[in-house]
Amino acid sequence: MNSRVLLATALAAVLIWAAETGPGEKYTAVERRHWAFQPVTKPELPVFTLAAEKVWAKHPIDAFVLAKLKKEGLKPSPAADRSTWLRRVTLDLTGLPPAPEQLAAFVNDSSPTAHEKVVDRLLASPSYGERWAQHWLDVVRFGESDGFEYDTHRSDAFRYRDYVAASLQQDKPYDKFITEQLAGDEIDPNNHELRIASGFQRLGSLRKNAGNQEVASSRNEVLTEMTNIVGAAFLGVTLGCARCHDHKFDPIRHKDYYRMQAFFAPVHDSNVVVATDEEKAAWESQKKVVEDEIKDLRRQMKGLKGEERERMQQLVRNAEERMPAPPPSLYSVQNDFDKVTPVHVLSRGDYQNKGERVGMRALGVFLPDGAPELPADTKTPRLELARWVANPSNPLTARVMANRIWQHHFGRGIVPTSNDFGRMGGRPSHPQLLDWLADSFVANGWRMKPLHRMIVLSNTYRQASRSPMETAAMGKDPDNAWLWRHSRRRMDAEQLRDSMLAISGQLNLKAGGPSVIVPVDGELVNLLYKPSQWAVTKDASEHNRRSLYLMHKRNLRVPMMEAFDAPDFQTSCARREESTHAPQALELLNGALANRLAQSLAARLDRETKTPAAQVDRAYRLAAGREPTAKEKQLGIDFLRKQSLREFSLAIMNLNAFLYIN
Repeated sequence: MNSRVLLATALAAVLIWAAETGPGEKYTAVERRHWAFQPVTKPELPVFTLAAEKVWAKHPIDAFVLAKLKKEGLKPSPAADRSTWLRRVTLDLTGLPPAPEQLAAFVNDSSPTAHEKVVDRLLASPSYGERWAQHWLDVVRFGESDGFEYDTHRSDAFRYRDYVAASLQQDKPYDKFITEQLAGDEIDPNNHELRIASGFQRLGSLRKNAGNQEVASSRNEVLTEMTNIVGAAFLGVTLGCARCHDHKFDPIRHKDYYRMQAFFAPVHDSNVVVATDEEKAAWESQKKVVEDEIKDLRRQMKGLKGEERERMQQLVRNAEERMPAPPPSLYSVQNDFDKVTPVHVLSRGDYQNKGERVGMRALGVFLPDGAPELPADTKTPRLELARWVANPSNPLTARVMANRIWQHHFGRGIVPTSNDFGRMGGRPSHPQLLDWLADSFVANGWRMKPLHRMIVLSNTYRQASRSPMETAAMGKDPDNAWLWRHSRRRMDAEQLRDSMLAISGQLNLKAGGPSVIVPVDGELVNLLYKPSQWAVTKDASEHNRRSLYLMHKRNLRVPMMEAFDAPDFQTSCARREESTHAPQALELLNGALANRLAQSLAARLDRETKTPAAQVDRAYRLAAGREPTAKEKQLGIDFLRKQSLREFSLAIMNLNAFLYIN
C-alpha cells in the first residue's frame, strides 16, 4: 500500500472517529460495536456434504479453515511427510531440532496415536517452557538493564525470566499467570514466587539521568511504562495512544488512560533481599572498604588538573568496578500508600500540565456509561485490575492470547497485528475460528497446552508448505492468510543459535539461574557507558547454554542475535520481522560461533560415522531432520573429496534445509 493510500485511510478513519464519538463520558453504539469489543461466542461449526471434506474437516479448526478456503475457491494442500511434520512441531514447541533417533522412531511408528505421542512428549519437555518463555519475554520487553545512557544492570531480573519458563512448563492457567504478574505482591507479600512475578511491572526501560527517580518527570515515565504494557500485552490495544489525547481511532478516552494509570499510583520498586544477616553484614563491610577508598581518591583529586586528574579518575573507576555485588534479592514492587502518586489527566501527556485528578477505573467502553471509579482507599488496586483483565467476560484477553499462540505456529496470527485489536489493526482472517479458540481456551481452564495440542494435530497445521495449486492460490492470497498451505519460515535467532549448538553436540541444557554473558567484539563493548558491564562469564561451558539465558542487555545485543532480527528489548515486540540481508550470510560463514560449532559438528560426524556417504546422511538427519535427496547426497560426497569435514559442516549450517522450517 503506497503512502497516499495510507494517508487517505488514516484521514478517513479520523473523520469517522470524529463523527461517531459521543461527547464526554458516553460511548456510542457504533463505538461499542467493533468486533474485538464484542463478547466471545461459541460459533456453530461449518457443515460439509462431500465425504473427502468431512474427513479433512474432522476437527473444528479444520472445519473453519476449509469453509474459508471453499468460499475463496481454494483447496488445502496435501499433508506434509512425517519427517517434515516432526521437525516443524519439534522446533515450534521446543525451539530445538529433533534428534535423528527421534526421527527414526516416529517414521517407523505405525500406531494410530504416533502423532499424539510426539506432541505429548514435546509438551512435557522442559524445552517447551524455555521456548515459549521467549515469546512472552518479547511481548513484555524483558530486559536485564535499564537502557538509556547508563544502562545499569538488573542483576536479579533473571528470576522473572525463570518464573515465566516455569509457569509455562507447569501449564499454569493464563488467568492466574496474568494475576500474579499484575498483583502478586498484593496477593501474598511473603510468597517469593509471587513477588518475582510482580516484577513484571519493572521490566520497562528506566531513565536514570535525572538522578532521583521520584521526581515528577521520572515518576511519570515509570507509570507510563506500567500502563502501556497492560494494553499491549494483555489487552491487545494501543492504550498508550490515549496518553496525550482521546485515542484517534479506538474508543479509549484521554481520561480512561489516566484512570488505568491510577491502578499503579501506589506502586514503588522493592528489592526483597534474600540473603542471611551474615551475608548482608559481609557485603556492607566490603562495600564500606571500597566506598572509603573512593572518598579518599576523590579528596586527593581536588585541585588536580590534566594528566594527574585523569590518572586519579581512572583509579576511581577501577575502585568502582571492585564494588561487591549486592546480596541476592527479588526484583519486585510493593504498594506504599503513604507515597501514592496523585494521577491527573495530563494535557499532551506533559507532567507539568495537569488537569483533573482521576481515580481507578477500567476502560469505559467495556462499562456502562457513567460507571464510577473505585474508592480511593482500595487496598489491593492491582488485584482489582487483574480481576477485570483476566475475567472470562473480558472480550479481549482470551482472544489476544489464543491469537498469539496461533501466530507462533503459523507465522501469522488470525489477527495479523497481535498487539492491536483496534480499528487500525488487521481484521481477523477467520473471526469465527478465533472465537472458537478463545472459547476453548477459557473452557479448558485457561491452559495453553491443550490449545497447542489441538493446533499442531490439526490437518491445517499438518499441511505441506507447497501446494499443487500454488500459482492460483498465490494470486488470490499471497500472504497465505487463508491457510491453503503451511507457510515456510526461517528459524528465528534463538532457534537458529540453539539448533547450531544442538546439532554440533555442544548444547548445554542447564536451566535457570543468572544470565550468561558471551564474548563479543571489543569495539562493541567499548561503546558502553561502562565496558565493565560486559564481563564475560568465566565458565566457557556456560556460553553454550540456550539463547533464552543470554544476557538481555538493552545497549548491547549479541551480534548474531541482532543480525537475525531479535528484538531490542525497548518496546513490546508483537511479532518478529524476518529480514534477509548480507550480514546474516557473513555471520554464518565467517562468524566465530559458526566456525567454532562447525568444528564441533565435524568432530561429531567423524566420531559417529566413517565414510563420506554416511557423514552426508548423518549431517542431513541432524540439520534438516530428513534423509538427503540423491542429488544432495552426491553433492555432499563430491564436496568431501575436495574439502575438509569442517568446511562441509559449515556449509551444512548455511543450507536452506537447515535455516528454514517447512
